[in-house]
Amino acid sequence: MSRIIKGIFNFQKNVHGTKEQLFKNLGAGQKPLALFITCSDSRISPDMLTQTQPGELFIMRNAGNIVSPCSWDHASGEAATLEYAVKQLKVREVIICGHAKCGAVHGLLHLDTLDALPEVKRWLKFSEPVLAALKKDTAGMSPEEVLTIAIERNVLQQMENVKSYSFVREAIDRGELRLHSWVYHFETGTVLAYDQTKNRFVSLSDATKPQFSATKEEVETYIKSHQGGMDFTI
Repeated sequence: MSRIIKGIFNFQKNVHGTKEQLFKNLGAGQKPLALFITCSDSRISPDMLTQTQPGELFIMRNAGNIVSPCSWDHASGEAATLEYAVKQLKVREVIICGHAKCGAVHGLLHLDTLDALPEVKRWLKFSEPVLAALKKDTAGMSPEEVLTIAIERNVLQQMENVKSYSFVREAIDRGELRLHSWVYHFETGTVLAYDQTKNRFVSLSDATKPQFSATKEEVETYIKSHQGGMDFTI
């Protein structure tokens, strides 16, 4: 605990004052660039990974970067966070970022060992579709390779859960929202992105970027600027 408290004192003394204007601006509200959904794993730092500042990411974290689907008939913090990000904050990007050596996905592969963790076992039911064809598709692979495939498929399953919400589909159809499926390998710093055109995870730099149309505000800004070359398909 002393390590954490010392960190706060250091932040107050040596960091906050150097970003005084940033924090004053944040007092007026937030307009994050993206909803970033990732695991609670302590080895993952979204701000460090993306090199973003406070106010730029709306972050949702839980064991296994899981999103309960729309069909779930109980209140869900994941559903509420997703709804607030898309409908209220109007984020234009939703990123689900899984990670290498994920303990939650490892638990999914060994559900029979989780009797002492009943809440974790219950939570992982939202990832169970990952198991459907996994054994057949990974026959002959090492446990490490199977885990890597399961981690990738879990990200894709959670993205399907995200798309089960009508407000998400409607925002996509209006050209106002893009979805991104990533896997972060923290030991190497590598980020893989799912490329729908290739139907596999590839290096983030090689992934085909999804596109959307410019918003009305962006078009007006473009017209007023009289500066050519603005690209709204990045």
